Amino acid sequence: MSDINEKPVQTEEIVDKKAENKKEKSKKTMKQEIISWILTLGAAVVIALVIRTFLFEFIRVDGESMMNTLTDKEIVFMTKPAYLAGKMERGDVVICNYPERGRTLFVKRLIALPGDSIEIINGVVYVNDEAVDEDDIDKMTDGTHYRANYPRRVLGEDEYFVMGDNRDHSNDSRSVGPLSRSMIRGHVQRVILPLTKFGQKVK
Repeated sequence: MSDINEKPVQTEEIVDKKAENKKEKSKKTMKQEIISWILTLGAAVVIALVIRTFLFEFIRVDGESMMNTLTDKEIVFMTKPAYLAGKMERGDVVICNYPERGRTLFVKRLIALPGDSIEIINGVVYVNDEAVDEDDIDKMTDGTHYRANYPRRVLGEDEYFVMGDNRDHSNDSRSVGPLSRSMIRGHVQRVILPLTKFGQKVK
């Protein structure tokens, strides 16, 4: 009789142990999934930051200071490697910061580089005492000639002069002064949106 009574008890103990093992495995599996999800999310964030910092970024144009080259609310594709290496060229359209304006981004055209002289006479830009050929830039003016004159200045070793293509309505180096290299974030390459201009090269 004692043997018969002991068997159900043993069976219940085995069932309980199996249930406990399943719960433990379930908990471990859930923990592993959470850890895996956190690691995946963390890796994605790190990769995104690396891409934005060193490779490229999408920027939304805000305002009309670069019309007609770029218009308000367009999305552009900006690359960074060449600029991080200091390889900049006159005429590039760039994304930059201004002194005392924090992280606010501006889109402008790079007009002059360190060591260049810059002067504006009646709206004509002179770099190194030669008039800049801007025939391929569809500049906008309304006849007000906003800051149409700028006295001759030789840029220092870490000074870059930028201007908007909408010359009469652009807050740029004519008022805020030259920018340092660290303030120039990257080179605007192409328009992404609107779709009617998708892939259009910015020049």
